Amino acid sequence: MAITSDARQPTAERTGIGLRLPHMAEVVATRPPVGWLEIHPENFLANPHGLELLTDLARDYVISVHTVGISIGSADGIDRDHLMRLLALVDRLNPVLVSGHLAWSTIGGAYLNDLLPLPYTAETLRVVAAHLAEVQDVLGRAYVIENPSSYVSLATSTMTELEFLNELVHRTGCRLLCDVSNVYLSGHNMGYDPYGFLDGLPPEAVTELHLGGFTAEEDEATPGAALLVDTHATSITEAVWDLYAHAIRRFGAKPTIVEWDSDLPELSTLIGEAARADRVRDRTTEGLRASAR
Repeated sequence: MAITSDARQPTAERTGIGLRLPHMAEVVATRPPVGWLEIHPENFLANPHGLELLTDLARDYVISVHTVGISIGSADGIDRDHLMRLLALVDRLNPVLVSGHLAWSTIGGAYLNDLLPLPYTAETLRVVAAHLAEVQDVLGRAYVIENPSSYVSLATSTMTELEFLNELVHRTGCRLLCDVSNVYLSGHNMGYDPYGFLDGLPPEAVTELHLGGFTAEEDEATPGAALLVDTHATSITEAVWDLYAHAIRRFGAKPTIVEWDSDLPELSTLIGEAARADRVRDRTTEGLRASAR
């Protein structure tokens, strides 16, 4: 497998934003002061006008591609037609990163509008590693894996998510997208320490960080308890900002994206969240420098 690289890099000096279609026209018109833009390719594969605008933005911004339709964990295999469409988009945009979720979303040729959990077993590890190699062979570049948001544990799992991710990195040499909000949410829902989870990830594999909002809903299985749902529909909570600072201490000032997918606010609000991430990063890295002195 020949993996190409690009001289451009996603910047760790200024946080980027997830670019969604309702904000497209304003971003094109105003060129806001954000570090880079991350897109879902599925929003552009059958959208010629949107793709034309995105191609224009790619002249001024570093672009990252974050897939939601590859279904790296599907027992049915990778949809080659979708993968080839993704390849055409990647070849056109030449993004600095291509990433996707540790999840599955296809069965019997049908796409499900969700990112569904995997059992963490040796067989799942074999399937994900094989699919990862297939995707990278076609794209000719690394495909970065994001940790999921978790709501249930599967009885067939023989390892934890953290053990699975470490073994996947060990077996394939893949890189990881650490979604800090997912770590906090999953820690709450599944009863583990999110700080310990970050400490357990291999720091050399983490190449990008995500931040996003979640929504608290009543847990029907445990009356009176709250379940955190990864809606990307709200601002980032204080607890996640604290965890983000810990992630920077653990992994360094990695390129970061702020995501907001539902109940979209004004673009200025999203830019404000990215600016706050910059302040947290700068304050944390300065603290690390002061401690080193």
